[in-house]
Amino acid sequence: MKTDARRHHDPSVRGFASDNYAGAHPEVLAALALANGGHQVAYGEDDYTDHLQRIVHSHFGAHAEAFPVFNGTGANVTALQALTDRWGAVICAESAHINVDEGGAPERMGGLKLLTVPTPDGKLTPELIDRQAFGWEDEHRAMPQVVSITQNTELGTVYTVDEIRAVVDHAHGHGMKVHLDGARIANAAASLDVPMRAFTNAAGVDVISLGGTKNGMLFGEAVVVLNPDAVSHMKHLRKMSMQLASKMRFVSVQFEALLAKDLWLRNARHSNAMAQRLAEGVRGVDGVEILHPVQANAVFARLPHEVTRRLQERFRFYFWDEAAGDVRWMCSFDTAEDDVDAFVQALKEEMAR
Repeated sequence: MKTDARRHHDPSVRGFASDNYAGAHPEVLAALALANGGHQVAYGEDDYTDHLQRIVHSHFGAHAEAFPVFNGTGANVTALQALTDRWGAVICAESAHINVDEGGAPERMGGLKLLTVPTPDGKLTPELIDRQAFGWEDEHRAMPQVVSITQNTELGTVYTVDEIRAVVDHAHGHGMKVHLDGARIANAAASLDVPMRAFTNAAGVDVISLGGTKNGMLFGEAVVVLNPDAVSHMKHLRKMSMQLASKMRFVSVQFEALLAKDLWLRNARHSNAMAQRLAEGVRGVDGVEILHPVQANAVFARLPHEVTRRLQERFRFYFWDEAAGDVRWMCSFDTAEDDVDAFVQALKEEMAR
């Protein structure tokens, strides 16, 4: 079929700024084409969203229910609203995406108070949670009701199964619920070499934000309720939060393409492997410091500002902490070995200038 649209970019260009820069996986695009014919009932009453529930059960247990949404911020804000009262607060790492990278949406749109805790590696522990887990009967303080963790974290580190279970047990012991921001949940499962259920429903997590866009989907995420007793009126909250897709089949079928078999895991393993290749390539370069363990698809490094500026003219990537000279390099499902090697060579050249 012909189209009047034209290509406006060079598809051979690769960067290391974000896994959101990558396009959609060909298998996802093929799934979208399959779902495109004819009419289907809107707002989630379609055959594809119905089938998605069975796929979600296979990954997260028979009680899990998926609520597809448009994006990650929408998934996080909707999930946290579902877990809190109007006076509720959410304990999270200071580096958490909900605190740093969502434009104040949890506070402004969700009406939530975030109680942040500094962490050395992006991970909460029972001891760190206790810095904010108090004052439930104090009407002058927002009530801690939820602990939100990110797997893998914004610093590229991965919670072990036991670490998440310890967080969950501690939170539940205080009467709090647990939300897991799983924007890169596939990368964490690939890193740990365990099923996603091992550190979610099997560990007692109540609700997850299930990521898809960073792992090869065109658009869309999902709120997955693992503990039905932890939330109420999710359908109403999703609509009120402007996250109800009328043509939901096009979100659901993408998740089917990822999750029905192993595309989610293949993509995650590849992007993780490319991050390891990148880290190994730069580790021996004088003047470059790897800042955190490379456990998923992110590499955090520190290098001279002038080198970063020159290198950014050749490859797109972001400062993480410009004052300190820290940068973040992300790998994607379509990052190739040649892309990594070309970047490492460019870094070496700029460091030698």
